[in-house]
Amino acid sequence: MVGDVRIASSLPGGFFRTVVGMRIDLIRAAATNEAVPHEEWPTVVRRRRLVVCIVLVAGAMLMAYSLTRPPGDASFYLLTMVLAVVWTLGSLLSGPLHLGRTAWRTNAKRPVITGAVTGLVVGAVFLLGGLVVRHIPAVADPITNVLEYTNHGPLLLLVLIAMVNGVAEELFFRGALYSALGGFYPVVISTVLYAAATFATGNPMLAFAGVILGAVCGVQRRATGGVLAPVLTHLVWGLMMVLLLPLVFGL
Repeated sequence: MVGDVRIASSLPGGFFRTVVGMRIDLIRAAATNEAVPHEEWPTVVRRRRLVVCIVLVAGAMLMAYSLTRPPGDASFYLLTMVLAVVWTLGSLLSGPLHLGRTAWRTNAKRPVITGAVTGLVVGAVFLLGGLVVRHIPAVADPITNVLEYTNHGPLLLLVLIAMVNGVAEELFFRGALYSALGGFYPVVISTVLYAAATFATGNPMLAFAGVILGAVCGVQRRATGGVLAPVLTHLVWGLMMVLLLPLVFGL
């Protein structure tokens, strides 16, 4: 492999093609592999499922209420940070969480590159979609209603909220909830419940985004056996939505 890299790097554009090829191999591995499930004692499973049920209902209600606050209202920032605490505490109380690994060639690696690059790809797809749907009022209006929050308050605080909540949501939905489902269609069910929690806000476009992002992160969780790749994907995607999507909609 070292020799191949050296040869490719010596050609015009070879280094770039080599790096891109490595990234594609890692993403393909994460999309097609299935990690060995983590075996847990029945008592841990029962506790996890009880905690997950309680936190899921509480978190969905809090998420819905936070988006009833007017853009710029101080309570919005407080509620969203409390929501992150609820997701995170629920995840930690439910049982052990795992970072996960992805198999590439003969090595098992932490899926850092896979998660980050996937976030860039998903974010780019959403931005391209925004260029199209911004001309469709029925679709653009719900998106604009959410993006209005980015026009109020310090940008640094909004970025912090997006990052903290992105991590917290993945710890819960692709960590605690996914594990609680065991072998019962965890990718599908965790995605549906994530979309349902976002739909509780009354905004259909948030639910649509939840389906896409939840499915991608669910597949990563299945492939790697942990939350690191989904967390990084959500982080990168969330930052692109906060910083770039408002520009697409002219806000």
